[in-house]
Amino acid sequence: MQIDGHHAMTYVVARYAGLNHHQASVVAYCAQYVDEATNENPIYFENGAMFDRIVSAHKMLDYRNTVKLANHMVWIPFHFLPGNHGNEAGHPPEGRFINRLICMPDSPVARDMLRMVATHWHKPYALHMLGIAMHVYADTFAHQGFAGVVHDINRVESIESAQYMSLAERIRNDVLRHGISSTSPLGHGAALSFPDRPYASWIYVNGTGETVVRDNTEIFVQAADAMCKAIQCYLAQDHAVKIDQQPGLTAQQRNLIESALRTFDDEDGERRHEQWLQHIATGDFGFAAEVLTFHKTGPESWKEKARGPAIVRDGKPYYKYSESFFSSDWKFFHDALKTYRLELIRDVLPAYGICVA
Repeated sequence: MQIDGHHAMTYVVARYAGLNHHQASVVAYCAQYVDEATNENPIYFENGAMFDRIVSAHKMLDYRNTVKLANHMVWIPFHFLPGNHGNEAGHPPEGRFINRLICMPDSPVARDMLRMVATHWHKPYALHMLGIAMHVYADTFAHQGFAGVVHDINRVESIESAQYMSLAERIRNDVLRHGISSTSPLGHGAALSFPDRPYASWIYVNGTGETVVRDNTEIFVQAADAMCKAIQCYLAQDHAVKIDQQPGLTAQQRNLIESALRTFDDEDGERRHEQWLQHIATGDFGFAAEVLTFHKTGPESWKEKARGPAIVRDGKPYYKYSESFFSSDWKFFHDALKTYRLELIRDVLPAYGICVA
């Protein structure tokens, strides 16, 4: 998914689940910020204090990244959660290890990831961790069939789609796709942005030679319903995360989300995002009109609100120290991000025989 899905749609789903505007805004900001946290350098304060952070994405979602550790520490935990071929813990799938790493929608691994996140619902970063989980959970739907490592399983051939806007675009994309598919088949890189376009329907041949037919709108609506149920578990404080016992989206809510996914069909995700924000601001999704924004950088961004503008000395940035940093959304996001990755890699995945870093 792109910013229209991870930010705006997540906000709408969170409101439908029962969160208020502020709560839903935090969850949605964190869901999108997973794609924006590309700087792993620690920050230094004037008084000698420092704060470390980790990355949850690489710049430009660089599908040609061939650094194995980066794949294991970023793409696998945050964007291509292993599906274990749909098997429960303790029941490894037959065949090669790669079969365990292929992303699957709402897999048992994803359910256990949500249960791990639920153990932190009493923490000050609870909503922030919920937002991170919603990014990962949504991507199990959008990125299904691909793995977050460089492997031939991710090869893509013969893409056909009504969304190719021109012959020139098709030729350009085919050249790029074949280049990625042959040199560095990471995630859905060889499929370019097709898995992330909410309005796209497409057909392709995957790395095992199977023909796959995808309707992204239908897949995204399924993701929205599952996310709604997960957030309803949070509101009910159901730490067992019994998703199947929650009502999810109503028929009307599903229809409104589906209409937005199909109607907002600009190729630019940022422009689709603006359309979502406009409809939220005019109350078109059935709840009270609200102004929703996302600022990655600048004075209104979580990052700058938390640490202020940089003071450069000898070519190195420093920040003015304040006790308010400890309760800032930006710090809570990174606290949640570090906790999520540690416990997923240390506790959740090993239960499925998956060791990634």
